[in-house]
Amino acid sequence: MHQSATPVTTAGRRKRRSRRKLYIWGGIGGLILLLIIGSIISGKRQQPIPVTTEKAERRTIIAAVSATGKIQPETEVKISPEVAGEIIELPVEDGTVVKKGDLLLKIRPDSYKALLEQQQAAISTAEAVSQQQKAAVEKAEMDYKQAQDLFHKKLISETEMTAAKTTYDAAKSMYESGLHGIEGAKASSSQARDQLSKTTIYSPLNGVVTILNSKLGERVVATGQFAGTEVMRVADLTRMQAVVDVNENDVVNVKLGDPAKVTIDAYGERKFSGKVVQIAHTGKTTGTGTQEEVTNFEVKIQLDTPNLQLRPGLSCTSEIQTDMARDVVSVPIQSVTIRTGDTNLSPEEIEQKKQIKEKKEKADNNADVQNVRLAKQAEKEERERSKKVVFLKNGSKAKMVEVTTGIADETNIEVKSGVKPGDEVISGSYSAISRKLKDGAPVTMEKAGK
Repeated sequence: MHQSATPVTTAGRRKRRSRRKLYIWGGIGGLILLLIIGSIISGKRQQPIPVTTEKAERRTIIAAVSATGKIQPETEVKISPEVAGEIIELPVEDGTVVKKGDLLLKIRPDSYKALLEQQQAAISTAEAVSQQQKAAVEKAEMDYKQAQDLFHKKLISETEMTAAKTTYDAAKSMYESGLHGIEGAKASSSQARDQLSKTTIYSPLNGVVTILNSKLGERVVATGQFAGTEVMRVADLTRMQAVVDVNENDVVNVKLGDPAKVTIDAYGERKFSGKVVQIAHTGKTTGTGTQEEVTNFEVKIQLDTPNLQLRPGLSCTSEIQTDMARDVVSVPIQSVTIRTGDTNLSPEEIEQKKQIKEKKEKADNNADVQNVRLAKQAEKEERERSKKVVFLKNGSKAKMVEVTTGIADETNIEVKSGVKPGDEVISGSYSAISRKLKDGAPVTMEKAGK
């Protein structure tokens, strides 16, 4: 009995072990299946988009145009002699303070003195000749009158009287010509005297010698049909201006009288106030015909610099205030983005729009007119659907709000409608605002440091 019962017990144990393995493998398979299902469900569920936010606040928005340039005096005179010669006096140096009427330089006058004396001698000669001619006229006039009297008495012939008249007319013409010769000699003398006076040059204004290009003993070229020698420059450094180059896209916003803040490199972060006093009507183009082609317009800003003498040529950067909005609702400038409205289209409308676009690309100028018309209509509707929006953080979701904007500065933009002070506006990241965010999308605050 005992020997027959042993095999049955062993077989039962084997069956129980096989069932246990089956249960274990079944449980493992079910767990794997649950994990797969869970991952699919979690994958379909939209993950929250990490964002940063800022509060909409009331601010003063100042729209400004930035430009770089140089500091220059408002009045600067180039001193170039009108006569040529050797510099024999040069009592100034670079940086010398001069007053109006002070001697700046003197050119050797010897040749101009000699020319003046020559012209004065020519006047004397012309006057002496004129006196002789006057006497000849008087004698010829007397002879002519006497010939007329004798002719009336029939004592001389008509030919003799005509000869006397001709002699008188010739003498009179010579006298008048001599008078014109005197006038010409006097004009030449006046010109020579003027040239002699120009050998001495005086300061035309109160100022400072800012540039000195010549030295004592050098020969200078006169200004005539070509540019002469620029000996020096005299400038009034009490009234300075910033001459900056404004890009063609910005100059349309700049107006005469616009206030400006100018930063001069040599004075660090110190800002000088000023106003726009002149805007060039013609632009200056650099890099013509290349990818670096740029057109700028010269703008002059009058600076207010009491008790401070600036040096010409200092580099500067200006911020010209073109507009201002006080106490307006504003948000970070990167918070405003454009939405075309495609997110509100049904799948059928999106597919139809795609087909119209494809038909337009295939259409010829004279073919598929209907498709081209439909495509243009679709483009028009797309432009009409485009709108400026911001996203507000409403709890754990984003709320898209259409806005009307005004002027902007470097960091903030005026919002005229759609946002009120205190609203929590999503300000980052750029990719989230420009592409990822949609109305009702889940959001979460981005962790610090990311």
